[in-house]
Amino acid sequence: MKVPFGNLKLHYQQYKSRIDEAVQRVLDSGYFILGPELEKFEKDFESYLGSGYVVGCASGTDAIYLALAACDVGPGDEVLVVAHTAVPTICAIRMTGATPVFVDISGSLYTMDPDDIEAKITSKTKAIMPVQLYGQTADMDAILAIARKHNLKVVEDCAQSSGATYKGRMSGTMADFGAFSFYPSKNIGAFGDGGAVSTNSRENYDRLVMLRNYGQSKRYYHDSEGVNSRLDEIQAAILSAQLPYLNEWNERRRQIAKRYSDGLKEVVVTPEEGKDNYHIYHLYVIQTSEREALMEFLLERSIQTLIHYPVPAHMQKAYQFLNYKTGSLPATEYVTKRIVSLPMFPQLTDDQVDFVVESIRDFHRGRSSERKVPGSETHVGQEFYGVAINTTSHK
Repeated sequence: MKVPFGNLKLHYQQYKSRIDEAVQRVLDSGYFILGPELEKFEKDFESYLGSGYVVGCASGTDAIYLALAACDVGPGDEVLVVAHTAVPTICAIRMTGATPVFVDISGSLYTMDPDDIEAKITSKTKAIMPVQLYGQTADMDAILAIARKHNLKVVEDCAQSSGATYKGRMSGTMADFGAFSFYPSKNIGAFGDGGAVSTNSRENYDRLVMLRNYGQSKRYYHDSEGVNSRLDEIQAAILSAQLPYLNEWNERRRQIAKRYSDGLKEVVVTPEEGKDNYHIYHLYVIQTSEREALMEFLLERSIQTLIHYPVPAHMQKAYQFLNYKTGSLPATEYVTKRIVSLPMFPQLTDDQVDFVVESIRDFHRGRSSERKVPGSETHVGQEFYGVAINTTSHK
């Protein structure tokens, strides 16, 4: 049996008629940029989120950039963000000219640790950007309270959390802005790059509409500087065709995650869902002290796995100029040595999931009986799996 990490070809085949119809409709219209399909998708996604406004743009990276730009973030400013994220998150901050300041994660949830935020705030801090990683949100009440206390903007990086909720509130609706990615492998993906920004403010919405289109208030009249970042009509039509299925796909991901967790919780560290969260499992990420050996073993059985992400941003060569040292973010550095992402997409069959589970159990049966069982490791609190957390370390 083969178990790919994802299967976009199968996804297209299952929804081919709807997607082909949407694409053909755009081609027949002769209208390809800033047209009715984009307007429809923006309205549809607003309805899905249940509040506010949505502005389509060219990518998830651009969505973050536009949100930060609308917060007037620029050179000399600092943005608090986690290092345990895809580097495009950091690229977007740098696009504004601002400096990322890294906050450690809550190790069991992989999201921003509110207890590490205030130690990182300086007179230059302009915004906080929690990354809603793997499919669930950070502790937004705590983060928003800190932001209000210090008069800071908050931008949710929702690239992996379309449809996730926190205390019943949709990811992307709780902060000043939500930045979404529709990269093809996301829970709802375009057939190319695409993104969107959400906001509850009409003033913010009007500014975003101008920013994404050269700063134009109307054609050839530019009220501010801007960029070219527009979600094209074909991608918008494809997204509208898929949006009605997003909740169904997310629920299937949750079923797969439960099947994984039920079978694996005794042999590896399985994901934890926050008590206030509805986790939509963009990724299913386990921890093991034998990562490389496990990944090789699974590959021999034709099971594809990946690591999201092996090198945290503060340890990347590109950001050496920020002068972070090993040990600056202990929880982040610990988990990035142990995490493995298992196959996760709605079309996975129960038989495939069971094969992955049994293969991981077979791997551990073959290891030394002296191997430490995850359940015996210290849980997150004063220590994280036995590693002390210093919440005041910065650079």
